[in-house]
Amino acid sequence: DLIRFYLEQNQLSFSQLGRGYAWYDTGTPNTLLQVSSFIETIESRQGLLVSSPEEIALRLRYISEKKLLQSIEKMPESLYKNYLKRIF
Repeated sequence: DLIRFYLEQNQLSFSQLGRGYAWYDTGTPNTLLQVSSFIETIESRQGLLVSSPEEIALRLRYISEKKLLQSIEKMPESLYKNYLKRIF
């Protein structure tokens, strides 16, 4: 419905996803479970998180390495903190 609304308002644009992208519609419990399994497979096999705001910000140069280190130091001990320390 949202896509149709934007289309009717002439405000819809798109970009073709390249290699390495996956698109899932998560509108039903079954498809949400499929996506969850997909994400778990990617993360466990590759040792990378599918989405890490700090990692993305660093790679897109929205934050500096210094700022990332400061953020990591403030975080409580967690698997996420350990991940950021490992990739940095």
